[in-house]
Amino acid sequence: MNLILQSIGVIGPWLVVFAHFAIALWVTVHVLLHKRDVGSSLGWIGLAWFSPFIGGFFYAMLGINRVSRRARRLHAPRSPRAASITSLAGGSLAALDHATSRITGRAATPDNSITIFHNGDEAYPAMLQAIAGARTSIGLSSYMFRTDRTGQIFIAALAAARQRGVEVRVIIDGVGGGYVSSPAYHALRLAGIPAGRFIHSPLPWRMPLLNLRSHKKILVIDGHTGFTGGLNITDDNVLALHPKTTVLDTHFMVTGPVTSQLTSAFVKDWFFVTNEELTGENWFPALKPSGAAQARVITSGPDRDIEKIEFAVLQAISCARASITIMTPYFLPGDQIVMALTLAAMREIRVDLVIPGQSNHRLVDWATRATIGPMVHEGAHVWFGPPPFRHSKLMTIDGEWSLIGSNNWDIRSFRLNFELSMEVYDKPLAETLGAFIMAHKGEALTAAHLDARPAPARLRDAAVRLLMPYL
Repeated sequence: MNLILQSIGVIGPWLVVFAHFAIALWVTVHVLLHKRDVGSSLGWIGLAWFSPFIGGFFYAMLGINRVSRRARRLHAPRSPRAASITSLAGGSLAALDHATSRITGRAATPDNSITIFHNGDEAYPAMLQAIAGARTSIGLSSYMFRTDRTGQIFIAALAAARQRGVEVRVIIDGVGGGYVSSPAYHALRLAGIPAGRFIHSPLPWRMPLLNLRSHKKILVIDGHTGFTGGLNITDDNVLALHPKTTVLDTHFMVTGPVTSQLTSAFVKDWFFVTNEELTGENWFPALKPSGAAQARVITSGPDRDIEKIEFAVLQAISCARASITIMTPYFLPGDQIVMALTLAAMREIRVDLVIPGQSNHRLVDWATRATIGPMVHEGAHVWFGPPPFRHSKLMTIDGEWSLIGSNNWDIRSFRLNFELSMEVYDKPLAETLGAFIMAHKGEALTAAHLDARPAPARLRDAAVRLLMPYL
């Protein structure tokens, strides 16, 4: 027995060393084959080698993109009315149209109408009216769906549609809707409405991180009327209710051929969540021309659509000839976008960025000041919007092109979240949104203000910026 114990005492440490070496080597090989970002790759490899077993555990739990693997296994149904990829835009925007068609694999469709709604006061009544008039199908996807006054009204409207024979499907994000308990999900199920929670599982080997969230906001009615933008379903967006936490936002109603792309995006997500295919005329009817706008849906997420919205934004910045206007609640993009905006300012493109003077995340505000310096020093105009907190995500180029949807300007939205934006080639819409953005600018953030920050504040901001992927 003593000999056995002595042998274990001699061999045991070597087994531990061998196990650490094997795990660290596996992490290194997996990172080299599957990670593109150099900083992230070096971080994971270093953690695996210098934190025995702990590094390997965290990589297995947090570093592997299981969503991408699942997406390759699942083949979501395609819209039966997919169009050929052709360029319809003219002038300097033709190159942008062509590039985005290559990025997305979708054609920009003509003859669409886009209606702007401000806050839940305008958007919710229009959405509820559309739900009340639905005859065949309703698809709703929301990051947050609360059971407050607004949420209860939506649940009742969806239940009434279900009772009159409309096909109703609802997706709520597994985190934004409440990870431990999702009251809206359970209320929908109790009302007999088919509902799914996007990426939600208490099992570690099936849960691809709290980081990966469906941030999309989609409502499609009968396949011919769509809504998208930044609005969640909550009392916070209704100014008339005087909520404790007021959130201003912008939402859009879409009619015309591009609605089929909104429907297709919802149908693919529903298939991803439930494996149920939604097909036929109830979801994909023949669509008639509705307006003069050319539009295309851009989806992005850590699967087959990885970084597509970010690529489209980079293309738009590079195609700008006169002006770039942006409104976003959070501004923490990667260095590529900061450099692209900096270079645009250097070539004398007018760059205007409107962000909240104080967002609902203090850490984001600090990190933003450590990120934005190169742009400001080269002549980009950064403005603090006055309170209350504005959640709108808008971009225009040259007063002719717009980007609307759910995508914030941060690494989480560009690379981790599942997002949906829509690019619109329409001068009246771009001019209206550009004027709206500039009308809500407040105090300017200048290079002098950034340089005047005391050393402790600059150190704090730079340290918090390292947390960008998690903010």
